[in-house]
Amino acid sequence: MFLAENVTEVVESTYSHFDIFMIVFTILIAIGLVRLLMQRPRKNMLAIGFSTVALLIFLAADYKMVTGW
Repeated sequence: MFLAENVTEVVESTYSHFDIFMIVFTILIAIGLVRLLMQRPRKNMLAIGFSTVALLIFLAADYKMVTGW
């Protein structure tokens, strides 16, 4: 009886409109990283490293955000 009552509870979604901005920012960072890696004559290693770290953080945040929906 107790288990049946727990199953019927409504689960609230944690979706908010800011989630769309997080996904768009992640896509923009990924595009910027690809453009930095495609440079031919001289690559800016600081920008590549910073973009990689930012992309990893945003991907982790997006994963956590989507699994919470």
